[in-house]
Order: sequence, then C-alpha cells, then structure tokens
Amino acid sequence: MAGPLAEAPPPARRPLWTQLYVQVLAAIALGALIGHVWPTVGESLKPLGDAFIKLVKMIIAPVIFLTVTTGIAHMRDLGKAGGTAVKAFGYFIAVSSFALVVGLIVANVLKPGWSMAPVDPATLDPSKVTDYATKAHDLTIVGFLMDIIPSSVAGAFVDGNILQVLFFSIPFGIALAMIGERAEPVLKVLDATAQAFFKLVAIFMRAAPIGAFGAFAFTIGKYGIGSVVSLAALVATFYLTSLAFVLVVLGAIAALNGFSILKLIRYLKEELLLVLGTSSSEAALPSLMEKMERAGAAKPVVGLVVPTGYSFNLDGTNIYMTLAALFIAQALRIDLSLADQLLLLAVAMLSSKGAAGVTGAGFITLAATLQVVPTVPLAGMTLILGVDRFMSECRALTNFIGNAVASLVVAGWEGQLDRGKLAAALAGEPEPIAAQPVEADAD
Repeated sequence: MAGPLAEAPPPARRPLWTQLYVQVLAAIALGALIGHVWPTVGESLKPLGDAFIKLVKMIIAPVIFLTVTTGIAHMRDLGKAGGTAVKAFGYFIAVSSFALVVGLIVANVLKPGWSMAPVDPATLDPSKVTDYATKAHDLTIVGFLMDIIPSSVAGAFVDGNILQVLFFSIPFGIALAMIGERAEPVLKVLDATAQAFFKLVAIFMRAAPIGAFGAFAFTIGKYGIGSVVSLAALVATFYLTSLAFVLVVLGAIAALNGFSILKLIRYLKEELLLVLGTSSSEAALPSLMEKMERAGAAKPVVGLVVPTGYSFNLDGTNIYMTLAALFIAQALRIDLSLADQLLLLAVAMLSSKGAAGVTGAGFITLAATLQVVPTVPLAGMTLILGVDRFMSECRALTNFIGNAVASLVVAGWEGQLDRGKLAAALAGEPEPIAAQPVEADAD
C-alpha cells in the first residue's frame, strides 16, 4: 500500500553558463566589443536583434488576449475588473506625472545643458528630425482615442496594437463571464491555448542572447562610444536620475506595499538584461506577465495592468521628456521662465498619453511637446539625436521596472496578491514541486 508522501528533493543548481541572464550578459559584452572594434561588422548584425524582437512581438497580441480574456472570464465579480482598471489608471497618472516633475527638477538643479559650448540655433539642421516632427504632428487626443477601436477583430491582432487587443479582449472576457457555465468549453480551449503560448514564450527566450548580441553590436557599431562622450552630461544625468527614481520613488512605493525593489530587480534580472540588450521593453512583455503571476499577482490584474502600463505608465520616458527639453533649452542658452516650464509640464502630461503605444514614443513625444512650446526650437532635438539610442535603453529599463511594481501594487490593493508566493519568488526560492507518493516497503 502507499506510504507517506515523500518530499521531492530540491532541484540541482544548474551550471552558471546555462543561466539565461548569464548568456544575455555575455552576449551584450561580446556585441559591444565587436561593435567597438569592427563597427561595420557590428552594424551588419542589426538583423539578429530585429529578428528576435519581431519573434517576440509576433506572440504579444495572442498572449495579452488569452491572459486578459481568461482572467476576466474566470472572475465571479465583474465589478472587480472595473475597480482594478480605475485603480490602475489612478496609479499610472500619479506616478508617471511625478516622473515628469522629477525630470524638470533635476534639469533645473544640475543644468546639464550648460556643460556644452553655446549652440547657435541657426546652425542646426531641422531636416534631421523631420520624420519625428511629422509623426508628432499627427498625434492628437481624438485621433489616439479613435485608433484604440480596431477596424476589425482580426486587424487588432494583425497590427499588433496592444491597446486595440485590450479593447477587444476585455469585453470578450466579460461576455464569457456573463454566459456562465455554457462558456466552459470555450474557456477550456482558451486556457489550454494560453499554456501553449507561454511555453512558446519560454522557447523563444532561449534565442534572447542572439538578439541581444546583434542589437548591442549594431548600437555600438553605428553610434560608437564617442557619441556618448560629447553629451556625457545629459546621458549621465538621465541614467542617474532614472536610477534614483527607481530606488527612491519606486522603492518607497514597493516598501509601503510590503516588498523590496532590490529583490524585485534581482527576480527580473533576465528580463532586464534582455531589455538592456535590445533597447525594447516589449521584448520582455510576455515573460514579465508570466513572472508577475508566478510572484502571486492574480491573472486578471496582471492582464489588465501590465499591457495598459506599457502604454500609459512610462516613467522612464516621462523623465526623459522634461529633462531632454530643458537640456536643449540650456544648450541653446534659452532662459525658460517658470510659466514656460509649467506649460512644458502640462503639454508633456498630455502628449505622453497621446503617444501611448507609438513605436519610438520617447523621441516622438518630445517632438510633440516642443511643437506646442515655441520657446524651444524643434531643430534643437538634433543635439541629442546621436545619443537617443543609448538613452532609449534606460527609458525601457525604467518603464519595465515601473510596470512590474505597478502590477504588484494594484494586485495588493485589490486583495489579489498571494504574499507567500511573492516572498518565495523574491527570495529566489524554486516553485514548489508536488510531492509524489511512494510505495511502502513490503513486510
């Protein structure tokens, strides 16, 4: 007969070189070396990074659809979904707006633009930022809201527009929940399909070192370390400000909600290195959703908060916008009054939301903001064009951490955060393995 349950032995620690984060870190270092020593070769490796990002983007829409739809459909109280959305957007507005203020304050205190030799606005070539200006000009609040509605259900998935996929997924999940038991066959299929897609995410992540290698080799090969040196004050100020924002502001929010920001960063180290290597937080979106669920956040909360946060909770982008705008003004020796700066802040609050979901949103929203604030010429953006790629990595990292924090905070507010799972995940403990029955020895 069956004896007592035997505890499963702890899993053996894998060799360090098999850890994904170690592989990605080595790939970044190798890519930087090749890009620096052989710039032409580094530039030619761009397709490796592009291919990996396309690979991940291919599955983002179905992952979001399956996570959001099944999460809502399994909820018994649909009012909670609405409450979760309201709390999430309240959090996004408060924290992202504060990030804009932080960028403004730091620029006024440290004045990084004054470290450059005075630049004559007449010597700037506005044609270099024409494409960004055109895209920024097309951004309107009405246009943005209309664009959330897909022309067809299939169109949302074909275009890979996160907000359009959410717009369809949420009411579809509500409809399944309202149908009740009759929807169970559909839910079983969707649940099984979701498991398959997350397994696919794990498979694709094994190619992350190749993508990071190609993307980083291209960045260093094309732009070179020298381009950073000439604008070192801006780059250093932005990185230090973002770091302080993560450790102090997000750290305080995390502490008030019962977890450590440093432990969370350690928990997400693989994803953060992937974001660093590819300069794209989207490359790690599916993995972030999976890890937040593994850390105890309920699936409906993760499904609502993370995808919407990728469009509306862009802390790093917001710090960059106000900091970069004042840097340009200082480099051109334009003295912005308090009224000008408050106008800049107000416009940035709107433009940062209007460009949600737009590829390359950081530079485009900056263009949109400067177009409405005529005191600073749009051509001034050419001063930072050469280092924008290096700053995009920091923007993506800060945005990513901000959304991880948001998902845990909102889950905690909603009472849908398993504190035991969270503590175990942040402590680096492996997921528990179900104990297996063993046969008792024969008498």
